[in-house]
Amino acid sequence: MKFKRTKLDNGVCIITVPMKDTQTATVVVMVGVGSRYESEKEAGISHFIEHMMFKGTEKRPSFADINSELDSIGGEHNAFTSKDTTGYYAKVNSRHLDLAIDLIADIYLNSKIDEKEIEKERGAIIQELNMYEDRPMRKVEEVLDALLYQGNPLGREIIGYKETIQALKRDDLVKFKRRHYLADETVICVAGNFEEESTIDLLKKYFSAMEGGEKPVFSKIEEDQKYPAVNIKFKKTDQTHFVIGSRGYHENHPDRFALAILTTILGGNSSSRLFAEIREKRGLAYFVRTGADDFADCGYVATQASVGHDKLESAIEVILKEYKRITSEKVSERELRCAKEYIKGISVMNLESSDEVAMFHIDQEMKRKKIMTLKELLENFEKVTRDDILRVAQDVLKENTLNLAVIGPQEDEKKLQSLLKI
Repeated sequence: MKFKRTKLDNGVCIITVPMKDTQTATVVVMVGVGSRYESEKEAGISHFIEHMMFKGTEKRPSFADINSELDSIGGEHNAFTSKDTTGYYAKVNSRHLDLAIDLIADIYLNSKIDEKEIEKERGAIIQELNMYEDRPMRKVEEVLDALLYQGNPLGREIIGYKETIQALKRDDLVKFKRRHYLADETVICVAGNFEEESTIDLLKKYFSAMEGGEKPVFSKIEEDQKYPAVNIKFKKTDQTHFVIGSRGYHENHPDRFALAILTTILGGNSSSRLFAEIREKRGLAYFVRTGADDFADCGYVATQASVGHDKLESAIEVILKEYKRITSEKVSERELRCAKEYIKGISVMNLESSDEVAMFHIDQEMKRKKIMTLKELLENFEKVTRDDILRVAQDVLKENTLNLAVIGPQEDEKKLQSLLKI
């Protein structure tokens, strides 16, 4: 799968990935700004702006005009806000790609951010926040973020607080967008069945007039954790939801491939060590998984599960026992090979659709030092050895950097902290 990278004079980057064996095409526009770029008073503003972009432009005056235009051709469109990026996309029958590009470019460049729509959307966002509060399996990840990155915007919820959502004005949204939605922070990716040169010309037509500006900056994380830490959000729930997290690697760390294999072996699939020990052998949980997340300057590895209230301590002890085991002895050749093949299979299957291919390329352009092809990516995984897994495990799974986040009717923080030993 070949891609082409085109840089416009104003700094806008265009990635095109032609795919002959599909009838769809996807356009994604992403800007390098998210919730970690916000001040405390601005908390939630990136997400608020994302919502407002679909509320109308001069060409398409209302949300109904935007939605019906893609619905009428069977297209999909949506947006997302993360800690460090915000993205807008549309996926359509490739015959309608020009229309999809016109629409996404229009909302990205020309949204009115109307005062009346802001007041209506404010209520919808608060209901979205309430919805997340009622989903402890999701919410517990944010409890971990708050523990890992206390006092830094990276530790805040992307959606913000009710107080800031209520307080944000149109002028705040417009100024933030003008300050951060810059040409040299904008990346566009088109993947699917399309004619490459004419598509690039069309994108140039829309985006060449964008203006640049001063590159946004964020408050960097300084990691100096010396002792295990616990953060409990007391709530009357049917299960106790928890995450054990330890500080890991930033997004361009050379050992990120070894870490991905490590987390796969620990709890990345149904043949992993923790799935076997927690679910199959002991029946402590229906759901358990281990994974890693990373940012420009930091990252973490975490194991999450949901258990009966009286099984929390047992589950923590089993997880940390497996942490100790993987830091004390090499994984087997069979485990290493199975993990590599699993990652290879998942990666190949994920790249069968135009939207996944677009996200694969645009995410790398935004976050990595270079865009790797799937072949190059898999070659990096293939190079990982048993010695690498042991070395990385010993590097990231340290007792002093353990963190436990809990949602449930649990109150004994000291007792839980005493369990955090490897």
